[in-house]
Amino acid sequence: MLPMNSTGSEDPLGNGSDSGPGEVERVLVPVLDALMLVLGVGGHTVVMVILCGRRRRRGAGCVGQSETGTGTDTLLLALSAADLLLLSTLPVHTAAVAMQQWPFGDFMCRLVGFLGSACSSASIFTLAALAVSRYLTVVKPTRAHSLLSPRRVSVAAVLLWVPSVCLAAPQLVFRSVRTPGRTTDDDACFAFLSHRDQLIYGLCHFIVAFLLPLVTIAVAYACIYAFLWRSRQAGRAPQVERYQSKVTQTSAMLVLAFTLCWLPSYGLMLALLADESSGATGISPRYGTFSVFARLMATSSTVINPILYVLMSQKFRKDLLRLLKRDRQTDTGAVAMAAA
Repeated sequence: MLPMNSTGSEDPLGNGSDSGPGEVERVLVPVLDALMLVLGVGGHTVVMVILCGRRRRRGAGCVGQSETGTGTDTLLLALSAADLLLLSTLPVHTAAVAMQQWPFGDFMCRLVGFLGSACSSASIFTLAALAVSRYLTVVKPTRAHSLLSPRRVSVAAVLLWVPSVCLAAPQLVFRSVRTPGRTTDDDACFAFLSHRDQLIYGLCHFIVAFLLPLVTIAVAYACIYAFLWRSRQAGRAPQVERYQSKVTQTSAMLVLAFTLCWLPSYGLMLALLADESSGATGISPRYGTFSVFARLMATSSTVINPILYVLMSQKFRKDLLRLLKRDRQTDTGAVAMAAA
């Protein structure tokens, strides 16, 4: 989620704050947001072009069976789509930070809060599905071949949005624009729930959209690594085991990056829930600097995945080089035609 108040401080529950670094935040956050937006949109666009290119090559019979039965590419495509949708709300947050108020009205307040919650939940659910997919592919390949057909994985990727939307629905119901009892007339995008209601919603969100998926992921990868360790000890199919191990490491890094990026926001949320003095009116001044850090980390979660693909996946690097070479050839052909 990327809920935003009038000062730009982040709170996963969508509460406002009348504290924060002020002018430093007002200048620094838009600059960093612009960088995140360029890197995120550019990176995920390239990722989606590469993944869609793989799907076309499969349809033309250009990709081996070992690369088609896992459903990994479909889930990575869904993950990039969720991140791009989340990035689409970033300019709204950036404008609110720069203006130090929420100028977009009640409907946008509800919509942006809803999209932020739904997209972040869909991302972690997709990562959990990716972990289960890797477990079946590595540990139970015969069963994976029958269960993880492209159609079934695509349907599963869409169905993951159902719990995400349900979990985000309170953002549509309870968020509103109001002046949080300050001496100025600046409006803020708030979730006007009582502290008890916020406690219930916040804990439910933390458990369903963060803790349970991470437990599922941890169990899946623990089983994978145990299986690979036993296979290496037995000396079975070293080439296949090395390939599966590398793919699994890439998937695990995606999960670790997501966890580290969102942990500060959820930590801030739990601190706010434990602090009744913040109530339903906003973040205590002592959380101002940390809330900016939490917001930056959460935003960076939408950018880091394409970087990890390039760093961790040799296959992805080859696809990227193929794409760049094709673009260079296209540009050279266009120049030759223009010269003629």
